[in-house]
Amino acid sequence: MKGGNGGRFLGGQFSFFLAAVLFTTIFLWCWEKSPLLTTLLSAQDQFIMQSSEISVDESSVSLGSNQQKMDEHSNSQIAEGRIEENRLEISDSFVENVTVMPSNKSIDDKKIMTSQLERKACNFAKGKWIADRRRPLYSGFKCKQWLSDMWACRLTQRTDFSYEGYRWQPENCEMPDFNGSEFLRRMQDKTIAFIGDSLGRQQFQSLMCMAAGGEEMPEVENVGWKYGLVKPRGAVRPDGWAYRFPNTNTTILYYWSASLCGIEPFNVTDPATKFAMNLDQPPGFLRKYLDLFDVVVLNTGHHWNRGKLNANRWVMHVDGKPVVDRKLAEIGNAKNFTIYSIARWLDSQIAVRPKLKSFFRTISPRHFSNGDWNTGGRCDNTIPLTKGNEVQQEESSDPVIGDAVKGTKVKLLDITAISELRDEGHISHYSLKASKGINDCLHWCLPGIPDTWNELLYAQL
Repeated sequence: MKGGNGGRFLGGQFSFFLAAVLFTTIFLWCWEKSPLLTTLLSAQDQFIMQSSEISVDESSVSLGSNQQKMDEHSNSQIAEGRIEENRLEISDSFVENVTVMPSNKSIDDKKIMTSQLERKACNFAKGKWIADRRRPLYSGFKCKQWLSDMWACRLTQRTDFSYEGYRWQPENCEMPDFNGSEFLRRMQDKTIAFIGDSLGRQQFQSLMCMAAGGEEMPEVENVGWKYGLVKPRGAVRPDGWAYRFPNTNTTILYYWSASLCGIEPFNVTDPATKFAMNLDQPPGFLRKYLDLFDVVVLNTGHHWNRGKLNANRWVMHVDGKPVVDRKLAEIGNAKNFTIYSIARWLDSQIAVRPKLKSFFRTISPRHFSNGDWNTGGRCDNTIPLTKGNEVQQEESSDPVIGDAVKGTKVKLLDITAISELRDEGHISHYSLKASKGINDCLHWCLPGIPDTWNELLYAQL
């Protein structure tokens, strides 16, 4: 009897000990879960606030400063409301399910927003030139279907072509390798229009060769007639060209408009008539055919000098009247006025054509030394990158065009600083049609530097 009672007493003590251990374990487990709830709430708050900051930052791009402040205040209130709602949702979910896992959609959204921020911070004009054995992107001996002989340096007396073996690598941007077939697929049923001076024509010819891989493509159609690009009687050439790749219904065209102004003759019946150079109007071609374009690339700059204006018999006009303001009549001011005018006009057109992608290419640099094109200027260097291989500046080297597109939906195609480093890539004195003593330190050999301009364009499409 005594032994039995002792056993029951020890058994009772052991049961009480087990109950105490179990109670302590449950208490500690619950206490440890409390920080988890705090952590989850903190992470959710941070994610929502990041979303709010991205929303506010993106909206500020297209709004004025006053509107921006109003939106920031509104978004802040909305974000605060969402924080409280999500706190309640997470708290309820925690009570019911103990463990809360973020949905796949939240993770995907966060990745998308991070990607958007990275793209926004990207500056394609900041980076360096690096050697690439895969260059050039097409043969300079081929592509005769679109490449002018005067720019095909492989057909000239030039013997050094090391300038062909480099590619541009942006510092913080994804720069996809150009692929002609992929480009045409992405541009299926679309039209890309280059409008500008002879440097724009070079970029046009470059893209034609890049899209075709430098190969002859007899199936590509000349559709210039659809855009009025037919050589007038007595003219040396038409005002532009347009070609259609039938497999993807992709059209690439170029229209010559050196000033990006609306040009109108005083007297259409007089061969020697002067022309109104309307600084406040875009080219008539652009106004007429804009609805047919999906991508527009503009450029201007090198025809803005008194000699060119006089040779073309252009007379500056604003509001349909000759310019009498002496300050505006100065070449630099007139050019800047025109650039701002067409940038604002194109931005207004994008508002009613949201699928239209527009780019304003910055000026291509000249490399004449010891004179100009008609005074013995030369560019004899053939060694790549003697001026260095990097661009580290944040702002464009063409501040006029850079400032003109700020606050608009027209994108900057910034090629000035990166091309400034490539003085060895010009036609120089090797042109087949060059006059004795005349060097071309303005235009580029093809294949060459304009190919990189198109790679930058491709990356931003």
